[in-house]
Amino acid sequence: MTLVTLSDVLQPALKRGYAVAGLVTLGWEDMRAYVAAAEAENVPVILQAGPSCREHTPLPVLGKMFTYLAENVSVPVVAHLDHGYTLQDCKIAIESGFTSVMFDGSQKALAQNIDETAEIAQMAHAAGVSCEGEIGFVGYAGGANSAGTDPDEAAQFAKETGVDAMAISVGNVHLQQDKEGGLDEVRIRAIEAITEVPLVIHGGSGVPVAQREALARGSSICKFNIGTELRMAFGQALKEAAAADPDRFDRVQILKETHDPVVAAARRVLRAFKSV
Repeated sequence: MTLVTLSDVLQPALKRGYAVAGLVTLGWEDMRAYVAAAEAENVPVILQAGPSCREHTPLPVLGKMFTYLAENVSVPVVAHLDHGYTLQDCKIAIESGFTSVMFDGSQKALAQNIDETAEIAQMAHAAGVSCEGEIGFVGYAGGANSAGTDPDEAAQFAKETGVDAMAISVGNVHLQQDKEGGLDEVRIRAIEAITEVPLVIHGGSGVPVAQREALARGSSICKFNIGTELRMAFGQALKEAAAADPDRFDRVQILKETHDPVVAAARRVLRAFKSV
């Protein structure tokens, strides 16, 4: 059994100079591949159930899937709720066996975000579960614009909420398909200078790999969320498998052929966050 909390994997990362990948799952095929990749690289992994995943599969089912996978590998696995928008979302996740919850109050006023995040962090900690919060808003490629994290507000948020990890907005964007951007390292340094909590980057697929490596080893950023990059790898593998034999209709056989390409893509992601 290697199911652990977010704090269990991020505190060692903070002390020893590496980061842990939060891999966004959509179903059995990708989460199984992510755990296989983590086992092959001998690193911890955070399996994340975001809103689109939860629309497709209920949290109680996802909790059992994550737990089963964790029980059958030797590396630490975190079962993480990504972008929970209400206390009820987080409560159901905790009751379903998740070991970490992320409450997203980033579009609310600062005081409300702090109050609601603190309440959820207290609930999570009482259950032996970690809590991640977000200060500043991370936008979406082709959608809502970001609002950068103010360092002083970040320090207040970290202190008053008691979160185990803090997601920040420093030039990162959700659903970005290229790596032509980059993070605002001046803002990152200003935030980490006055906070002690492990920092989190959402929208990590858009961050250049060299910058991922440098920040994983030389900053307080201990968690990078990666989704789009791996969805693209899965989608390409699925298209190739379906096109290989137009007469084939058994989805199990088709989906099996996505496994190795997604494992390979996930291993490339995981390597960038390892310690030197």
